[in-house]
Amino acid sequence: MIVDCHTHINCPGDDVDPSGHLAATETVDSCIVLALPPLLSARRPASRRETRGQATADKGAESSREVNEKLSEYVSKHKAKMVGFAFVEPTKDKTSVKNLAVVRDKLGLAGTVLYCSECGFHPTHSKAMRLYESAQELGLPVFFHSSEPLGPAAILEYAQPFLLDEVAREFSALKIVIGTMGVPFVEQTLSMVAKHENVYADLTLRVSNIWQVYNIVVSAHERGVMDKLLFGSGFPFGNPGECIETLLGFNKLLADTNLPTVPRGNIQNIIERDTLELLKIRR
Repeated sequence: MIVDCHTHINCPGDDVDPSGHLAATETVDSCIVLALPPLLSARRPASRRETRGQATADKGAESSREVNEKLSEYVSKHKAKMVGFAFVEPTKDKTSVKNLAVVRDKLGLAGTVLYCSECGFHPTHSKAMRLYESAQELGLPVFFHSSEPLGPAAILEYAQPFLLDEVAREFSALKIVIGTMGVPFVEQTLSMVAKHENVYADLTLRVSNIWQVYNIVVSAHERGVMDKLLFGSGFPFGNPGECIETLLGFNKLLADTNLPTVPRGNIQNIIERDTLELLKIRR
């Protein structure tokens, strides 16, 4: 069972045609499609007051509801292949159990994705904590998206994985995925997945960044947390087929060197890991 846990389509904020997404995901058995933040007419740096959850909605922006409805429409056409994760901005959206139940039951979306850096809220903001409580009760996993490149208005400190430690301690049954290994804070991510049973990391990689790929995989192997890594491509910025080839040919990169290798079986287990089962997502 090959599951790509990190893909996107144009819903909205991306100019990739859904047909391109369909073609790319032919390589895998299933994929998770993460909703993108609403398309804003302009992004500006948030003031200190706004980062405390008092920001006003930007004019011309689509609502979270509209974004999630578009995603729902797309994945519902491909139920055998795809599951969707709804975009939620806790400082603006209603996050009660009743409201999140609509995301699950009416829209058919299987989880939530948060963009703490881009949206300018601390992961442990009081409103975000209420979201986690509701998500835990409903069995909805939470994906923390913080992959580079971040825009100039993004708050980098809010992307640090160690900030999720309080969340994981408070809501121990909540399934948490740290996107793209928490780059550039990889060591924090490894500590989090080693510490918490229900915290996982998305091994979305850039095939052009071979040295970064090598160091991340070897570090995870040395820390004994390979079983907590989930395969992801980051489509459209990565292609599932190319990412699989890169991982399977990982040790070939080290030919004629004395650098440490990683057992091929451990790498293959990442590719073939049933992410949907781990996250308790109903097929």
